[in-house]
Amino acid sequence: MFYKLYSIAKNTFVEIIRQPVYAVIIATAVFLFVMSPSLTMYSLDDDNKLLREIGLSTLFIAGLFISIFSASTAITEEFDTKTIITTLSKPIPRFLFILGKFFGVLGAVFIAHFILTIALLMAIRHGVMTTASDTHDFTVIMCCAGSLGLAVLITAFLNYSYDIKFTSTAVILLAIFALISITFLFFINKEWKFYPAQNGFNLLDVYASVLLLIALFIITAAAIMFSTRFNVLVTLSCCIGLFLLGLISDYTFGRLADSHLWAKVGKIIVPSLQVFWISDAIYEEGVKITFNYILSCGIYGAIYSTAFIFIAVAMFQRRQIG
Repeated sequence: MFYKLYSIAKNTFVEIIRQPVYAVIIATAVFLFVMSPSLTMYSLDDDNKLLREIGLSTLFIAGLFISIFSASTAITEEFDTKTIITTLSKPIPRFLFILGKFFGVLGAVFIAHFILTIALLMAIRHGVMTTASDTHDFTVIMCCAGSLGLAVLITAFLNYSYDIKFTSTAVILLAIFALISITFLFFINKEWKFYPAQNGFNLLDVYASVLLLIALFIITAAAIMFSTRFNVLVTLSCCIGLFLLGLISDYTFGRLADSHLWAKVGKIIVPSLQVFWISDAIYEEGVKITFNYILSCGIYGAIYSTAFIFIAVAMFQRRQIG
């Protein structure tokens, strides 16, 4: 059973990272991260705080669309191409099929989130040039350009010489080179000297990325649930609606939960995505993100993700195949 689960998850992961839209979303988000230090230099408050908030917003929105498109196409294309008939004609339980799809999509979401998190950390490390005396951080610029350039050049060579799939190879190579670059930047400061204490990174940004990843797991599970019954467009609409409602869940349902039954039910059904957003910690000095808070958010996200997957299995059990 484990081998079947692994095979479904692996095939789903490979098919997702081969999709052009997957690479387009990543490329667009990376471009926005590159441009963000220039776009946030005219605020009336601390420019670097605005850079951090806009960067996290970009990270969240990019992950949202990747998780929705990946989860919906992972199941919808199986119906469109009729391959699901062949898959389920084998001794593969339907719940195993859903779990395999879920873990495959999670892998694709994690890789994209990993790449974009490193791009965000590089943008924050470079910072906003608020005064004329500020200089560019060429260590960040060279690492970013080197990672992107090497990934594209090597992928183009492999695609031309050996006909290896361009999109999936570029994504994997970019993840590898990004990891090497961020490791290098952790030890090297702006003056190209070995000085880890002056690396310009903040643990708060890593915590924020982890929290957003947990939220994306919830959205992915919800997308899998909706895609068992609906097409890509309806799934996209439902997930965006859940995303927007989750951001205002405390205001919409929380303040009325004690006096109205519908608000209490809504508060239980709709996950509060606001708990994964750390804008208070960005702008208020006294607010800190602790490991216990991340752990509690992880448990919160695991409960909702599991609930959505259980509902997805129940919905898929009764769906007509063929």
